[in-house]
Amino acid sequence: MLNKGLRDEEKIRIDNVLKTLRTLIYVPYPLSQLQKSDIENQLKEFGLTITTLIEYSNEELITLLTRLHFDWEQLEQFGDLLIEFSKEENYHFEEKALAVYQYIQTESKVFSFGINTKISSLKSKLQ
Repeated sequence: MLNKGLRDEEKIRIDNVLKTLRTLIYVPYPLSQLQKSDIENQLKEFGLTITTLIEYSNEELITLLTRLHFDWEQLEQFGDLLIEFSKEENYHFEEKALAVYQYIQTESKVFSFGINTKISSLKSKLQ
C-alpha cells in the first residue's frame, strides 16, 4: 500500500496521462501516424500499447489498472477513453470499457447512475 504522499503523486501522474490521452483521442478526424505514436507513448506510462490493449483480456486490463492504483474516477475516465478511441479508429474496445464500468459498479460498493447509464448504453450497442 502506498503512503499518502506517494499515493497523491501517483494520482497526479495518472491524471496527467489520462488528460493527455483525452486530448490526443478527442479529435474530429482520423488520427495520423504521429498522433497514434503520441497515444502509444502515453499508453506506455501504463505499461500498455495499442497492440497489448487489443490483446489483453478484460480481466488482465482491469488487473493492470488496479495494480497501477487507478481510483474509481480514473477507471471511469479510462473506460471513456476506450469508447472514444473506438469511435475514431474502429478499434473495438467497447467490451473492455463495459468490463471496466461493471468492475467499478460492483467493486466500489457505491451505485452510480452515470456508470449504470454507460453500462446500459454499451450493452444495448453490443447486442
